[in-house]
Amino acid sequence: MALDPSNGYVAARDLQDLNENALPIFNVEPVQLQFSIASDFVASQVANNVLVLALANGRILRIDLDNPADIDDIDLPKRTSEVGVIRRMFLDPTASHLIICTALGENYYLHTQSRQPRPLSRLRGVSIESIAWNPSLPTASTREILIGASDGHIYEGYIETSTEFYRKEDKYLKTLQRLQDGPITGLWVDLVAGKPDVRRVMITTQSRILHLVGKIGKVAHEGGASIFTRLFETEQPTAHEISRVSTTSSSSLVVSPDPPDSNSFESLSPDRIFAWLSSQGVYYGRLVTAPSSNDLGSKVFAESKLLPRSQLPASETPNGRKKAVQEPIDSIALTQWHILHLIGGRVIAVNRLDDRVIFDQVVLDPGQKALGLYADQQKNTFWLFTTQEIFEIVVKDEDRDVWKVMLATEHFDAALRYARNPAQKDAVATASGDYLITKGSFIEAAGVYGKSSKPFEQVALIFVDNDQQDALRKYLLTKVTTYKKSYIMQRIMIASWLVEIFMSKLNSLDDTIITKAELSESLTPAKTKDQLQAIRSEFHEFVKKHKSDLDRKTAYDIISSHGREEELLYFASAVGDHNFVLGYWMQRERWNEVLDVLKRQTAAEVFYRYSSGLITHVATDLVDILMRQADLKPRNLIPALLTYDQTFRGPLSQNQAVRYLLYVINHLSSTDAAVHNTLISIYAAHPSKDESALLSYLESQGDEPSFDADFALRLCIQHSRVQSCVHIYSTMGQYLQAVELALAHSEIDLASLIADRPVSNPALRKKLWLAVAKKVISQSNGIKTAIEFLKRCDLLKIEDLIPFFPDFVVIDDFKEEICSALEDYSHNIDALKKEMDESAQTATNIKIDIAALDHRYAIVEPGEKCYHAFHSDCLGRKVMEQVGVTKGRRIREVQMLVSKGMVTGAKRDSAIAELDALVASACILCSDFAINHIDDPFVLPADDVSEWAL
Repeated sequence: MALDPSNGYVAARDLQDLNENALPIFNVEPVQLQFSIASDFVASQVANNVLVLALANGRILRIDLDNPADIDDIDLPKRTSEVGVIRRMFLDPTASHLIICTALGENYYLHTQSRQPRPLSRLRGVSIESIAWNPSLPTASTREILIGASDGHIYEGYIETSTEFYRKEDKYLKTLQRLQDGPITGLWVDLVAGKPDVRRVMITTQSRILHLVGKIGKVAHEGGASIFTRLFETEQPTAHEISRVSTTSSSSLVVSPDPPDSNSFESLSPDRIFAWLSSQGVYYGRLVTAPSSNDLGSKVFAESKLLPRSQLPASETPNGRKKAVQEPIDSIALTQWHILHLIGGRVIAVNRLDDRVIFDQVVLDPGQKALGLYADQQKNTFWLFTTQEIFEIVVKDEDRDVWKVMLATEHFDAALRYARNPAQKDAVATASGDYLITKGSFIEAAGVYGKSSKPFEQVALIFVDNDQQDALRKYLLTKVTTYKKSYIMQRIMIASWLVEIFMSKLNSLDDTIITKAELSESLTPAKTKDQLQAIRSEFHEFVKKHKSDLDRKTAYDIISSHGREEELLYFASAVGDHNFVLGYWMQRERWNEVLDVLKRQTAAEVFYRYSSGLITHVATDLVDILMRQADLKPRNLIPALLTYDQTFRGPLSQNQAVRYLLYVINHLSSTDAAVHNTLISIYAAHPSKDESALLSYLESQGDEPSFDADFALRLCIQHSRVQSCVHIYSTMGQYLQAVELALAHSEIDLASLIADRPVSNPALRKKLWLAVAKKVISQSNGIKTAIEFLKRCDLLKIEDLIPFFPDFVVIDDFKEEICSALEDYSHNIDALKKEMDESAQTATNIKIDIAALDHRYAIVEPGEKCYHAFHSDCLGRKVMEQVGVTKGRRIREVQMLVSKGMVTGAKRDSAIAELDALVASACILCSDFAINHIDDPFVLPADDVSEWAL
């Protein structure tokens, strides 16, 4: 695409190239009639996809374009010879209401749901030229409408549907005003600024167009009173008048149709377009809606312009020459962007943005009479009616050239909005940027250039040469977003350049704040601080958005070279380089900052790496953080904990390593031997002589500890933790070593407790107590005291203790104990004698019974009951093996009834009795059962024969 370097605008031929081979916007297509007509069309209307055609013979055809075969053929109540030929018809935008006017002043009303026109008695004799429909677009009734007559009168009327013959359709007719300059050729009413009590009225005659705005009267229900009287009586219209009026020229007022879609210009700006056809040409403009005062009319006319007839191409004669006298404009219609003109048999479309003719085509044959151009306000269709034919003016892609017009008129935002393809958008952006550069608007140009295809080097040099760093920053920020993700190098280079620009800008602002200087008249030190914060926020947003486009090492180097600590750390945090941030603060011994970063981490490796350096300085806070990390492996933190413990000087209750290890053991239920061994080593190596903490931990471990007992024992022996060693020996079952160790350190009570533990081994227990007794006797000052202590064990006798007493001990010192022991022995001897006498007597009785066995006999009477006893289940299984099928089935049934609880009460007792009778009716050892199996071998083939060997 070529650019004109002199002014920066896209050349016209290049704009044309962007739309080459495009189809015409307008095309006039004849409509094939689905019916035959007996006479010519004399009037026509179209609205909401409904065509209404009036024939010269008085018939009216109503055609639904969605269903062309559905044609309503309607006749007037009177013949044309009585009321005259139909002269005009007026159809509201919803196609609900139709007013029919005849040449002799008769007026009729026809509702869409009716086929019988009703005469409007109040309007009899009124030659209607124009109607302004109610902006509410009603369907049940017309509500308040304005009617313009050929004698200059303006009326307000209210017409409703009536099913009763004697009831009038026109409820009232109120004369509002009479203009002295001829027929009222056009009327329009709409709402203003969404205010329900304000209306705008547009009125046209042959020579003037009037604009009237103001409040209306209170809206009455069912047309009870006039609402426009107040407006016409209190407000003065704003007028635009023309000179050299030709009474033979057409005059009409048209308004643009509803926006066809959400992308149209009118949907972005709610103002409609009006066009007034007069003898001088077409006067058109926007129907702006603000301000809602008398100044509104002045504003509307100030922004409007005239398209004179002389600007439209002249008609040609049959030999191809231009006619000397220009033909007048017969009719006009408005599309969204163009004005349609009907001149003779030609249809001419003019772009209303630049008054350029974009369509000029002869449609009608010479001598063919046209009724005019018509627009369907709601459906955005356009029609040309003649006395014999119907033509549709098809509009396609109407707004395709809007961007070019906007670009030519320097409305770049609008041009970009209507540009469709990348080439068009690029042309707009390039031209817009060049224009802004010429105006010195570098910041605005930067945003536009960023979306254009203008060479990167050219744009960058423009801003660099003009020392426009802010504009360059904006351009690069915009440009980097236009490159695809695959353009890795381009994105990295631009992003790195932006980091450099951001840092330079921040340093410059910092210097200004420090020196309290003013960069310009408008940028004071206070505003500089605000700008500094804004630039910093902009940098933060840039990093968040483009962190994937930045090379970490390059960014670190750039930011560090400018000494921007805050930005350096922000960048590292944004890209997830927490090791950099933590290492940065660790080097500077900023422990609080390190903790703040660490609190937001979840990766276990970060905690393992930095705990050793932190725990010696902020142990409590670090342990608080570690205790919130449930996914850590405490084993990996042991080096840090041991390092801390080596430098810690204080009670165990304040030792943070102990605190963390206890948390891991008690709350996380850790069974890792390394964790437990570490805790024991800290407990054992503490300089305090108090073993309560260590002993409490050891006791909490029970009989199946998680620590290494040998390791724990060595540590406790090394650091003289006697009680703990004794406990460990005891836990290991080495009671003798435990007692000996306790006695070696004169821990008599502790040794006594250990000696009592092997309850299931009396011999060992006695041995332990003998060791304790020897120690007690050797240390006791009094023999009696030692003997009293040793009474705590029920296994020791006085004779066991005598060898431990010294040789010089007098027997009188423990005479009582010896006497007591002898008495016990005497009692024991007597008891043993008694037991021996009883045993001798029992033996004698057994001999007598043995001798009597040879003479013992018993008499078994026939039918006597067997006294063998069996387990019920075993007996049942044995019987089931030998009974028949029928009896076995019954036994199973009764067993199921009883076992499943299927019977209760008396029935259960009865079932149990029956089961006993079936199973226990005969002894399996001495009844017919045994006789039937007399030939069964004692040793079955499946049995182990070796068990029967002699």
